[in-house]
Amino acid sequence: MRIRSVIPGFVPAAGITLLLLGLLVLLPLAALVLRAASLGWSGVWDLVTEPRVLAALRTSFGLSLAAAAVNAVFGTLTAWVLVRYEFPGRRLLDAAVDLPFALPTAVAGIALAALYAPNGWIGALAAPFEVRIAFTPVGIFIALVFVGLPFVVRTVQPVLAEAQQDVEEAAATLGAGRIRTILRVVLPALVPAVIAGSAMAFARGVGEYGSVIFIAGNIPFVSEIAPLLIVVKLEEYDFEGATAIALAMLTVSFVILLGLNALGSWSRRRFGHAR
Repeated sequence: MRIRSVIPGFVPAAGITLLLLGLLVLLPLAALVLRAASLGWSGVWDLVTEPRVLAALRTSFGLSLAAAAVNAVFGTLTAWVLVRYEFPGRRLLDAAVDLPFALPTAVAGIALAALYAPNGWIGALAAPFEVRIAFTPVGIFIALVFVGLPFVVRTVQPVLAEAQQDVEEAAATLGAGRIRTILRVVLPALVPAVIAGSAMAFARGVGEYGSVIFIAGNIPFVSEIAPLLIVVKLEEYDFEGATAIALAMLTVSFVILLGLNALGSWSRRRFGHAR
């Protein structure tokens, strides 16, 4: 006897999915590509390869990748502590992880700038050593780590919660030390989740605006991010330049995310088969 699913069949479900995907995602992207195509690909290339645009793209993508890499490590450690240990204030810490999700980006940017500015609590401690944090690429990096950390924590946390600790105990019984158990038993199960969370953190970082502009300094060729440059182009009524930068960001982001998704799929096959 065939058991009917409470969810609609394939045809209506696929139709609704494709309709929403087309209206909410594909249609705006197609409009962007068509607007850029009207400039001619040589025109787009000339606009994108301007020195100021290239510097902004390097800042956005380079710092987003660096922040995602840092979040991959510390987000995994945070998830490990929240899942595997009981301590006073654990639930408070668990709730605090979601603060970057709840805070308006402008509020986060103002708070970070107040902390790391030369007269801020942390910036004042670094000032005597002639180290500037706010209004430099370092400040952008800190803001991107702040907004990206929850993605890794919340992606890795349920995987750790469902992991069977008896496998780790069996490895220890067979003589494996802690380092070997982590490398051969724990990490392989977490790699796909870490890659997925890092990809989301990277995507958030590339498009982040509100929490970055207050701490970036927004100095061309130094600490100017690509989203801010798009806004600058729009304020100057340079719609062609804004469209070209947006298309460049879309293309590079898609290629990097495609590579990360492929790496995640490979890791699931590789480490899933290993287990």
